[in-house]
Amino acid sequence: MQNALQVQHAQDALHSKDYVLFHPVYTKEEIEATKFTHRSVTGIKDSIAYALVRLMRFGFDTGTGYTDKVGIMTEQQWLNRIVFLETVAGVPGFVAGMVRHMRSLRLLRRDHGWIHTLLEEAENERMHLLTFMKLKNPGPFFRMAVLLTQGMFFNAYFLCYLLSPQTCHRFVGYLEESAVHTYTLCLKDIEHGRIKHWGTSPAPDIAKFYWQLGENATVKDVVAAVRADEADHRDTNHVLANLQRDDPNPFVK
Repeated sequence: MQNALQVQHAQDALHSKDYVLFHPVYTKEEIEATKFTHRSVTGIKDSIAYALVRLMRFGFDTGTGYTDKVGIMTEQQWLNRIVFLETVAGVPGFVAGMVRHMRSLRLLRRDHGWIHTLLEEAENERMHLLTFMKLKNPGPFFRMAVLLTQGMFFNAYFLCYLLSPQTCHRFVGYLEESAVHTYTLCLKDIEHGRIKHWGTSPAPDIAKFYWQLGENATVKDVVAAVRADEADHRDTNHVLANLQRDDPNPFVK
């Protein structure tokens, strides 16, 4: 009886919107309109941010066996790439939100709406991770790699955000450009590569709930929604990188 109640509580929580922050829910037209874009690199801060993304991209590509060629990567390689990427992508928003939260407390004044947007981004990336975890059960080596990477990246990003928030937001903007590129190639692989079954495999329940997908939604639909999220984070961070620390957040209405 107790086990049955626990299962029921878990199902009720899954289908409750009370515990998730605001996030976009896309129309079919918005999903299809999502494209890869690149902001031109101008100035020293942009150059530093872009170079760091290229360096991280090289490490991710090497560590996960990633290639841009369609039809090469297996399902396991794609899941390694995506899950590892999302464990990193969920860090910047939370670190930035934490720094700004503490600054608001320390200076005894409002934050101009940035904290909400940053924490929404962090949770959105975490939901990507939780969704793809339904397709992969990482082993101890993978989990250790995540632990070490998170420890290094969290502290490095924290220190960098204290020194130059604009550079950090530009870095995330370029990082999200890379994520859009990756998910675009993943969709091509679903059409023409070795993961065609993602076009018919049912989407996890958590994804159907979070993005309000249809009952017949597939993993391909999930990948398309995640790509749209990454494009939204890309554009948001490029805008934030153009602002001064005390400017109001233009995304808060």
